Amino acid sequence: MTLQQTSTPALRRPAKRRDRRRLWQEMAMIAPAVLLLTIFLIAPFLLSFWTAMTNQPLVPRPTPVRFVGLLNFERVFTDPLFWTSLWNVTRFTFWVLPVQCGLAFLTALLLHQKLPMQNLLRGLFFLPAITSMVVVCVIWGTLFQYPSGPLNQIVGFLSGGTIQPIDWLGDPNWAMFSIVLLSAWQAYGFQMIIYLAGLQGIPEELYDAARIDGASALRRFWHVTMPGLRPTHVFVLVITTIQAFKLYTQVAILTQGGPKESTETVVHYMVRAGFEEQKLGYASAVSVILFVIVLLIALLQRKLLRRFDV
Repeated sequence: MTLQQTSTPALRRPAKRRDRRRLWQEMAMIAPAVLLLTIFLIAPFLLSFWTAMTNQPLVPRPTPVRFVGLLNFERVFTDPLFWTSLWNVTRFTFWVLPVQCGLAFLTALLLHQKLPMQNLLRGLFFLPAITSMVVVCVIWGTLFQYPSGPLNQIVGFLSGGTIQPIDWLGDPNWAMFSIVLLSAWQAYGFQMIIYLAGLQGIPEELYDAARIDGASALRRFWHVTMPGLRPTHVFVLVITTIQAFKLYTQVAILTQGGPKESTETVVHYMVRAGFEEQKLGYASAVSVILFVIVLLIALLQRKLLRRFDV
């Protein structure tokens, strides 16, 4: 009895040393990721929050930088242009989500089938996603030319000349819609790859069991494919929403926020305040507000989608 009592702590000490060594190994493995996140995400956010509470200009001036508290946030919330830009980017998000995600989902379903030259087709459909947005904007800017651009010629041909040329980028009623088309076409390949990975992750045995039970193709899609893609749907919707709220390049190249502020976005508003007006503290306040808005929307999306089991 005495031998057992004295040997038990001795047996535990090597196990504790192994656990401690394993813990240090795990910490060493995640240290690079934590370091990068701290340098490029956490530290810039904290710095932006501090800068937002000062009157820091973009270019140093002889006058000292003053602490102004929440004054920059108050100015942002009382600026009608900020609310216009927030409404525009929200409208863009509601439009681009079904178009981009729906196109990506349908394309993934098509390319998941056994087709000739399947890998080549996947590469061609994914090509726009790896093309520079600047190049895409230049190409689509040519398509959108008014009044005799290629897109207007196609519309006129299909309508037999009954539809007059559309000023895609110069008409407030069409400008944001044009940005939606461009953005959905350029970025849907990324979501398509995610959906393809989700489809390939569904066990084939489930489809075989459904066929044996006599389930039709529609029933197999609804009761096997869709439930198997629930985590993929959540991930795609959250990521697409975050990317949509960061809309900037298309607006900066094609419309500069016009016409009549119909395509002004929060990021374009922030960049113009920080670089053109050289109000770095004010622009930092806008960036902090945008970060909080996107974070809340992403958390709300995940909660709602999980609640409704989508």
